Amino acid sequence: MSPALKHVLILVENLPSPFDRRVWQEATTLAGNGYLVSIVCPKGKGYDESFEDIDGIHIYRYKLPLEAEGLNSYLIEYSFALWHTLRLALRARRKRGVDVIHACNPPDLLFLIGGLFKLLFGTKFVFDHHDINPELYEAKFGKRDIFWKALIWLERMTFRTADVSIATNESYRSIAIERGRMDPAKVFVVRSGPQLDRLKIVPPVSEWKHGRSFLVGYVGVMGRQEGIDLLLQAAHYIIKDLGRNDVQFCLVGGGTSLVDMKALSHDLGLSEFVTFTGRIPDQELLEILNTADVCVNPDVANSMNDKSTMNKIMEYMALGKPIVQFDLAEGRFSAQDSSLYAERNDPKDMANKILELLDSPETRRRMGDFGRERIENELEWRYEAPKLLAAYRAIQDDPRKIPGEAI
Repeated sequence: MSPALKHVLILVENLPSPFDRRVWQEATTLAGNGYLVSIVCPKGKGYDESFEDIDGIHIYRYKLPLEAEGLNSYLIEYSFALWHTLRLALRARRKRGVDVIHACNPPDLLFLIGGLFKLLFGTKFVFDHHDINPELYEAKFGKRDIFWKALIWLERMTFRTADVSIATNESYRSIAIERGRMDPAKVFVVRSGPQLDRLKIVPPVSEWKHGRSFLVGYVGVMGRQEGIDLLLQAAHYIIKDLGRNDVQFCLVGGGTSLVDMKALSHDLGLSEFVTFTGRIPDQELLEILNTADVCVNPDVANSMNDKSTMNKIMEYMALGKPIVQFDLAEGRFSAQDSSLYAERNDPKDMANKILELLDSPETRRRMGDFGRERIENELEWRYEAPKLLAAYRAIQDDPRKIPGEAI
């Protein structure tokens, strides 16, 4: 069967498409190599149409009742998501048929739909492993109880159902093989490399500095494990304890902790020095990151973040920005010499590392150049796209190379 006759249905629950950059890069890569592609995802700010056709990729969206934070709200969110995902998956199948279910976690419940389609229709199942949910649960709730054990079981069942698993890094690949008991030949590492035609270096916009000499930038989700509270403590030390009134912080992104972090910033007396933008268009995001003198990743040091590759690190590097982050295994692998590494969960050390870079323009330039070159020569999406296509060849009836493959 020709790949042009293969319909891939991507299931994703935590972000809308095309906002989710990794999912959209995978979708466009598959579409550009002869696959029909559809996506089922939630609605979100700026992505509220129930159906959209973008360059032949069909996007089916559903509305979630809430953005979960506590355990009970997660159960409600995931129950609604599972029902709507199944409903829309069946609708997509009626329109185009479905040959491959490509499920992106969280949650680790989408194997139920993948398994049902395998049983009823002979559909292949690809698991795209975005989050290690047992570690995420432990990071959020601080315990290994019956729910943690249930997540281990759900993860194992997901791997057992999968014909192929896609890991975002080597740490996730090890989990698939060791904890998920998958055949190593069926586990493919496809990193979330940025696309440089989107992340463009543009002139800085001084207004984002609010009249100050320096800008420290952050982009990402604002949840409990993202460490925004630690970043604000670092900002407090810089501004209030050391009297550095020449530094502005700009934090881009939304999430369940955004309101709480705004309140914390106010309580710390930082409202004048910290800008929260929420989710913003790409153009504004590029303006902020290109204006930033230093970019930060304050992710809390825990077993989940230690094993996870963060998209923001890649984006900072793509724009040639020096980075400060806590010392995490996968963060260090990605950034290498483009980052300074603060002691784990120590906001004062993070503050000192930020100031070390702000006060050394030559160090900032050298580190930024290193990161940009690493993206250009090793980590850009064009190096990862062939690995995605290799994973798909592994589930083809004919495993030979697809003629005329394009990236």
